[in-house]
Amino acid sequence: MFCAPALAATRLSVIVLALLVSIPVMDAAFADFPERPITLIVPFAAGGPTDALARLLGQRMSEELKQPIVVENVGGAASVLGTARAAKAAPNGYTILINDLALPSAPMLKSNLPFDVRADFVPLGLINAGPKVLIGRKSLQADTAEQLFKKIKTDKADIKLGHGGIGTNSHMCGLLVQRALGVTVTSVAYRGTGPAMNDLVAGTLDIICDQSTTAIPQVQAASVVAYGVTSTTRIAAIPDVPTLAEVGLTGFDFVIWHGLYAPKGTPDEVVQGLNRALNSSLDDPAIRKRYAEMGRTEFAADQRTPVAHKARLDAEVQRLRRLLHGAGFTPE
Repeated sequence: MFCAPALAATRLSVIVLALLVSIPVMDAAFADFPERPITLIVPFAAGGPTDALARLLGQRMSEELKQPIVVENVGGAASVLGTARAAKAAPNGYTILINDLALPSAPMLKSNLPFDVRADFVPLGLINAGPKVLIGRKSLQADTAEQLFKKIKTDKADIKLGHGGIGTNSHMCGLLVQRALGVTVTSVAYRGTGPAMNDLVAGTLDIICDQSTTAIPQVQAASVVAYGVTSTTRIAAIPDVPTLAEVGLTGFDFVIWHGLYAPKGTPDEVVQGLNRALNSSLDDPAIRKRYAEMGRTEFAADQRTPVAHKARLDAEVQRLRRLLHGAGFTPE
């Protein structure tokens, strides 16, 4: 017959044994992740800056994960279409999303969103950040920012400013430039900045505010004229291009950061596995060099965790709300 202490000890042993047995079973469910290709949704057109970042990162992460990462471009509605698709995907890690400021700014620019920016996604980690570059066609007859600003103020509606769609970063940047100059020009919307860049190089569009990722190669090739970068410091890859603050737009500071996301409900084991692959890829010297050539700046390791990413997303929603409301943006 068991005495009370012996019975208690036996029960405790059974509980501990059950816990020890259950732990390997829980881990085993995700031990082999991923077992098949992963889809990385880019909610913008092919050939744009986010697409360029995604394809480079996806290729490197696939080496870490030992499975292909397939980039799928789902552009439209300032990233809303592709982002909504990612939000509705099965939360198993096999569909992930890359996005930039279009995600935290969405509630201030779009009404009746089919997703909740903060509740429907699990942040996987930050990638890097970079400014935009205000560039123009070579035949615009404005070789400096001062000449461009004078031309804009004189010609106004005759100047065609392209952007990647209402609510995109290029659209926001263009509006902020117009606000700083106190003028309104003709806005031309495209399905992504890739097509807008094509028209700019071809000479049928006057100016765009494009991310450094895709603007720098065109500047270096002398296919376009660069007037200024939107950060508070110059870009090492194009050191002769001043900041917009240097050429008269005092206090202008507009930097774009990218992050990876998974649908809500994605198991933490999968989240951590994807974050490890992301960080290993970003620590690769070859990747760092390539991103630096794109004018991108990496985040410190402690800022690339899912927790730090979530904190930045939450803070960015609040910051952009103040910025966009102050600039007169209203949801459409």
